[in-house]
Amino acid sequence: MEEEAIESPLVRRLTQLALPVVADFGCELVELQFKREAPGWLLRLIIDKENGVGIDDCSRISREFAHLLEVEDPIEQAYSLEVSSPGLDRPLKTERDFVRCRGKKAKVVLREPIDGQNPCIGLIEEVNQESVTLRTDQGIIEIPFARMKRARLFIEF
Repeated sequence: MEEEAIESPLVRRLTQLALPVVADFGCELVELQFKREAPGWLLRLIIDKENGVGIDDCSRISREFAHLLEVEDPIEQAYSLEVSSPGLDRPLKTERDFVRCRGKKAKVVLREPIDGQNPCIGLIEEVNQESVTLRTDQGIIEIPFARMKRARLFIEF
């Protein structure tokens, strides 16, 4: 799938620092973002775990990671640290994300339509190293990862 931005050496270093902290609390680092937003620089860790992330998880990881950042001091400019869950409509970026969400509905935007469909919305049925199989209203469709532009869980209200 298409990456949204090129990963900088600083983001790689921050990811290396964050991974063991997040794992120590039984969570997985879904994404690390370091970007400029309206009030200034924001370092955002998006975490997840098997039964979902709570406020206590975010708070503990935030405290521990903030302490590590004070010691390591890898960031030159002022920034805010935010630790959060991926949300109900979480992005699906890796094979592992799709496997974890098997049986849930996803919306996949393609580089070009498959059988006239783009985007494809359906239940995630099968996942392998090369593709995802969705059960859509039009039938079953296999989507190679290479043809995906982006994907998210699809929440119906």
